[in-house]
Amino acid sequence: MEDYLEELNKSQKEAVLYTDGPALVIAGAGSGKTRVLTYKIAYLIQQGYRPYTILALTFTNKAAREMKNRVSEMVGAETASRLWMGTFHSVFSRILRKEAVCLGYTKDFTIYDTSDSKSLLKSIIKEFALDDKKYKVGSVFGRISHAKNALISPDDYDRNRSLIEADHNAGIPRTCDIYRAYVARCKMAQAMDFDDLLYNTNVLFRDHPDVLKRYSEFFSYVLVDEYQDTNYAQHVIVKKLVQNHHRFCVVGDDAQSIYSFRGAEIENILSFEKEYADSRIFKLEQNYRSTKTIVKAANSLIDKNRNQIRKEVYSENITGNKIGLIRAYSDLEEGIQVMGKIAELRMRSHCPYSDFAILYRTNAQSRIFEEEARKRGIPYRIYGGLSFYQRKEIKDVISYFRLVVNPMDEEALKRIINYPLRGIGDTTVGKIIACASTNGVSMWEVVSDPDTNALDVNNGTKRKLIAFAQLIQSFIRSSSEISAYDLAIKIVSESGIQKELFSEMTIEYQAKRENLQELLNGISLFTTNREEEGDESVRLIDFLSEVSLLTDQDADEEEEVSKVTLMTVHSAKGLEFKNVFVVGLEEDLFPSSMCMNSPKAIEEERRLLYVAITRAKENCFLSCTKSRFRNGSMELCRPSRFLYEIDPQFLDLPEANTVKVQSQPENNARSPFGVARTTTPPQFKKVSGVTDNKKNISSFPQYDLSVGDHIEHERFGKGEVISLEGEGDSCKAKVAFEHVGEKQLLLKFARFKKL
Repeated sequence: MEDYLEELNKSQKEAVLYTDGPALVIAGAGSGKTRVLTYKIAYLIQQGYRPYTILALTFTNKAAREMKNRVSEMVGAETASRLWMGTFHSVFSRILRKEAVCLGYTKDFTIYDTSDSKSLLKSIIKEFALDDKKYKVGSVFGRISHAKNALISPDDYDRNRSLIEADHNAGIPRTCDIYRAYVARCKMAQAMDFDDLLYNTNVLFRDHPDVLKRYSEFFSYVLVDEYQDTNYAQHVIVKKLVQNHHRFCVVGDDAQSIYSFRGAEIENILSFEKEYADSRIFKLEQNYRSTKTIVKAANSLIDKNRNQIRKEVYSENITGNKIGLIRAYSDLEEGIQVMGKIAELRMRSHCPYSDFAILYRTNAQSRIFEEEARKRGIPYRIYGGLSFYQRKEIKDVISYFRLVVNPMDEEALKRIINYPLRGIGDTTVGKIIACASTNGVSMWEVVSDPDTNALDVNNGTKRKLIAFAQLIQSFIRSSSEISAYDLAIKIVSESGIQKELFSEMTIEYQAKRENLQELLNGISLFTTNREEEGDESVRLIDFLSEVSLLTDQDADEEEEVSKVTLMTVHSAKGLEFKNVFVVGLEEDLFPSSMCMNSPKAIEEERRLLYVAITRAKENCFLSCTKSRFRNGSMELCRPSRFLYEIDPQFLDLPEANTVKVQSQPENNARSPFGVARTTTPPQFKKVSGVTDNKKNISSFPQYDLSVGDHIEHERFGKGEVISLEGEGDSCKAKVAFEHVGEKQLLLKFARFKKL
């Protein structure tokens, strides 16, 4: 064992050797957190602790497996197999099965997954004769989950004025009744849901002190990984288990607490010293992952958080390159510049694509990068999620588009005939398929005229089918009258999809709304680009043709092919890459617009960027745009406040923007792009002449251009005119842009200024 200890640095070794009381190990990014946990377990065994009395709690099965494998290498597989090691939920489900009778369950109780829980809630809402459009299953499920993780029973819920008022304000005053019925029905079915595994463990320990005493004495030492991510229920369980002997160690980093939306409470780690007066704190401050520059840049950012445990993370690796800054004219150019930089770095260093990661704040941002990657032939993968065009809400909308373009598209029809719900169930769809086959016609013909085709359904169902067909026919008629973008807006609105996605205010539905808006942005950009290139009649079929090319995957592609990773920052926690691009660093995006009125939420957003930067081992790039398509129009963007908070000495400032700045007023920060900004950034403004160029042509300067003139385009940036042709409204210019290559612009639609 002594040989193992010699592999630790001084701070790691001190954390491993201390076993006399509560220990909090603050593990900075890349500081060897897992090594400390595994070595500590091995050390405890060496000191005489029986392995089956050591409890180690993690948040993922992957982390538990990795830890157990490392321990096995040190103490042997047989010894390691006797440890109580696993996720909170797996460990406490094991205890609940042993003690089930205490709670009125059998040891063979069922564990409901999310779909089971939502199905039961849907039945209860129906039995209560409540409006399922108000009492959305997802929203009710979220409220119940939140209550359980806060250890709030149905009776507690009923007495909690703020919860009751919130339900009344949301138009769902009977949520508490549903919660009570849900708990009773689960108990009747001998079932526990995922949250019950923590909630019922607390009930078990609260109501049966003899059981608590037995387990608290049985577990001679307790270790908890990622303590900053614990919720209230988890925090209380740990506290109860160690209340008598205080022999435990928690490891985490308050600077990486980014999961409050899942119920994590950063206060659990911040208040550790106050809660356990006999505790000791160990700080792992040496970062083994990143260059000195990346570590110092990240430190200068996180230092702005007030609510934190102070530490000085450092690196003894090479100094490395400065943090690169990419300022694009638009989100389109951001995708081009980022993918271009990846291609350049790969050519220069001959590293595999797997050394690159693009991190974004929201899943919807992946679209631009996916499309640019496919154009360049750069392989990529979406980590922890689906490719943009494979996400359900996107496929649903695309299916509407497909059916409008081609009503004979039976797969599209089957997908959306009952989405949003319109009372056309699977039985009816089966009858439509059979009727179409019998009569030798398409499903669309049966739906459009059920009587002529002798469809065997009742009159009520016939009316629903005809109403659906009339809806699609109205879209088909409009397709020849309005632009692809306007038609898309009409379909999303009149089909009920927009109302459906705004029916729940959960994180899941927020992501769906963002993805839908990004799809509409893509159609708007597509339409605008085609108009600028001289195509004045852009149809929906043109967009669908483009999308089908972008999403056509090679069937024989092998998984081992090296790929660029695209993921949200939340998904990136715990991972590392040689080269990291953090994109979309603009106000109202990163930090999120939902955090603007909460200093606490802004601090979590800052921690999120800290996590993103510290994923990088060698090179880190931060990008933002001057304009971004939102809500169907181009909006001006301001760089994220966080860019101003990183010490400029660690940034590679673009030469064109390193303007000498005069002395700034107090509390103003210097921009990484050479301009001053105030503490509170101004709100974004829409760019004029974007949503309807034909009505705003007069707002742009006359285009008295000559070959060789330099222009600045709203989305493509700066470029040089290399040729001109045509006259009047037909005048076109071919422009060589700095980053996006050559583009032909129909000048009456083009949005640019002459330099």
